[in-house]
Amino acid sequence: MAHHLLKYCAVLTAAGTACLLAIPLGGAAPRFRPDDPLAREPESQDASGAQPFEIDLGAELLINLFSPENRRPSNEPSANVNTIDEVPDSGWFTNRIYATPLGVDDIARGPNTIEGPAPGVWTVVAAKVSGAAPGFRIRDTRGVVWFLTLDAKGWPSSATGSIAVACRLFWALGYNQVESYLASFRPEDLRVGESATVEPRPNHKRPMTRGDLDAVLARAASNPDGSYRVLAARALPGRVLGGFRYSGTRPDDPNDVVPHERRRELRALKVFAAWTNLTDLKALNTLDTVVDEGGRGVVRHYLQDVGSTFGAGANGPHDWDEGHEYLYEGDATWRRLMTGGLYLRPWQTVPYHEHPEIGRIETAGGFDPEQWKPRTPTAAIAGARDDDTFWAALRVGAFSDALLRAAAHEAHYVDPAAESMLAAVLMERRDVILRTYLPKITPLVRFTLDRRGQLAFENAAVNAGVGPPPANGYRAEWFVFDNTTQALEALGATTAREPRLPGPDGWDRVGSRASYVKVIVTPIDPERRASSRPVQVYFHSSGDGWQLVGLERAVDAR
Repeated sequence: MAHHLLKYCAVLTAAGTACLLAIPLGGAAPRFRPDDPLAREPESQDASGAQPFEIDLGAELLINLFSPENRRPSNEPSANVNTIDEVPDSGWFTNRIYATPLGVDDIARGPNTIEGPAPGVWTVVAAKVSGAAPGFRIRDTRGVVWFLTLDAKGWPSSATGSIAVACRLFWALGYNQVESYLASFRPEDLRVGESATVEPRPNHKRPMTRGDLDAVLARAASNPDGSYRVLAARALPGRVLGGFRYSGTRPDDPNDVVPHERRRELRALKVFAAWTNLTDLKALNTLDTVVDEGGRGVVRHYLQDVGSTFGAGANGPHDWDEGHEYLYEGDATWRRLMTGGLYLRPWQTVPYHEHPEIGRIETAGGFDPEQWKPRTPTAAIAGARDDDTFWAALRVGAFSDALLRAAAHEAHYVDPAAESMLAAVLMERRDVILRTYLPKITPLVRFTLDRRGQLAFENAAVNAGVGPPPANGYRAEWFVFDNTTQALEALGATTAREPRLPGPDGWDRVGSRASYVKVIVTPIDPERRASSRPVQVYFHSSGDGWQLVGLERAVDAR
């Protein structure tokens, strides 16, 4: 019943019943319901009562580093997938790349809907309250509020370029992203607003002065003409609630019924963050807002700070060990301390790409996505199974070279070599991702069944060039499936060398007496067990032909 968890939880929550039961009332329930596969996660409850709360950075750091759940695989399947093993759209995620073709123009635009801050004098309305990069908040001449991030002195374009590219990639991957624009200003284009304040120490606010603003600019990289390059992030719509955690649920959001560590889109960050080297995965880099939809409040969840990506963070290049070690590594940390740094780790010997506008990031030869680590572990990443990482790898593989070049171009680096390097790094790491994760399970995707009984699908590993076709082709076992009793009536088996299999004998009579069919598809290759396990698919007959309504993959426990 796991594939109906979202639907049942929403119903039971509305009735005030414990959603963990996920058991329908009455007699036997059908395996598939008329709205399967769900395209959108139910969010029918009013979340207007959700209230802001603060997440203590120190407490979060300690919990993430030392809680065993953040490092231990759970072996539990993702709980928010639909019946065809896909993630429905929701306040967390929108299917884009892989599900829908994206072009170069889509990547260049990303989440953006306007042209950036309006020209003219900008009013500084507040100091920056989080993050290490120099910045502040302004209101432009149209009255739009923007959060400005500047590059650290000595590292021009590194922080702003990383954010500009990363927000487009993560938007394409499906995550809610803040509208972000590269812009520039001169110091004389800024004025300090009357209500702007700074907090030089906790609980001690005072009015902001021009000197405070100049102190921020003194920490930032300036252009030769005295102007400053800036990444302007547009204020989000709705009422801000604060960040979300990578485990548990938000108790005051009645629609938040799936534990975050079992949300596939959060587990998939094991792959997406490794690909982009997004090392700073923490709750303070996320943001929830309540927006009005049809008269009820709905929470929207944002990965609102994806700046510590590729080779740089807020204040310059990543440290050498970022992406390779947590902030605390137990025995390894102590051994390095006890030996005065003589205890060598792999990151101390791998080759790196380096550039002043990008920072430093290991070459493909030093990149192992299975061993990649953010600064602190999370339960969501620890819980990722092979079906989760396969799902993520399909989306990474959907970025063509042209799309990655288009994304890198949006950094607007001064040196063209930096743009070329970043595009090449993303391509290299993409290819490593595909080699690592696509062959881990049977990589059959995009199943269709036509009226003639012709079953077609794709082998994602073969298409990506990271695995051979099965040595002896494919075998399909066909059944009539009773959706109420789940009884099976065998129809026969067919085989073919290519991923196109004919229906069994007598198929022309099946459509007139069966609403559902089940097909067990197996690549025939004894030498490759992991990628040759059966995939079970289910189709429902409708007026438009046969529709895929179910898909199940075999996954090894860890």
